[in-house]
Amino acid sequence: MTATQKPRRGRPPKGAPQLDRDAIVDATLEVIDADGIDAVSMRSVARTLGVDAKSLYNHVAGKDGLLDAVTERLLGSMRLPEPTGDLRGDLWAVGHAFRDRTLAHPRAAPLVLTRQLSSSEALAPVEAVLAVFRAAGCPPRDAVPVLRSLLATLIGTLLREVRAGPTYGTTDVPGIARRRAVLERSGLPLVAEAAAELARFDSDAEYDFTLTLALDAVMARLAAP
Repeated sequence: MTATQKPRRGRPPKGAPQLDRDAIVDATLEVIDADGIDAVSMRSVARTLGVDAKSLYNHVAGKDGLLDAVTERLLGSMRLPEPTGDLRGDLWAVGHAFRDRTLAHPRAAPLVLTRQLSSSEALAPVEAVLAVFRAAGCPPRDAVPVLRSLLATLIGTLLREVRAGPTYGTTDVPGIARRRAVLERSGLPLVAEAAAELARFDSDAEYDFTLTLALDAVMARLAAP
């Protein structure tokens, strides 16, 4: 076995595990966690498993199949709360369940947030939010546009968190100080005035603020005549 064929990070050698879809998804997530989505290929996943790449085709249809399977795994394993009839509280719980699952594998987050699938696993978050709306007596004609707006807001917030957080600020004290100094020297008076706030990025607080704002809008919309 050559160096390029050697299984990575201590996974069982070729022939030891039973090759199935779950094992392939595990290996794909391992590749993504280590090297990002762009590193996923039939060869990289097969190398991680210690098998021939051709054997994967018995379980998935190429790279897109790998990415679809990962997306379905992450969305399907989301811990979704049962509706209680408290519309705001239930949507808050679903919003945080969505974030928790997305951030379980941050480098795979763009798949969870942007890949459109039609399987029951992938549609589970949509079903959960619709269940909340229906339990509150909201018909589909009202629930669907509100659902789409709410998901778009949360997806945008989470994409910013996993891909562009440093652009909006940072969390470490030295980094905050450096960023604040840059903003204060920007020559833009309002940017300089807000430099202390712009230099910080607290992802938990930002998500809670965005979710609160979105739910305020949802409640106001549904209360309107």
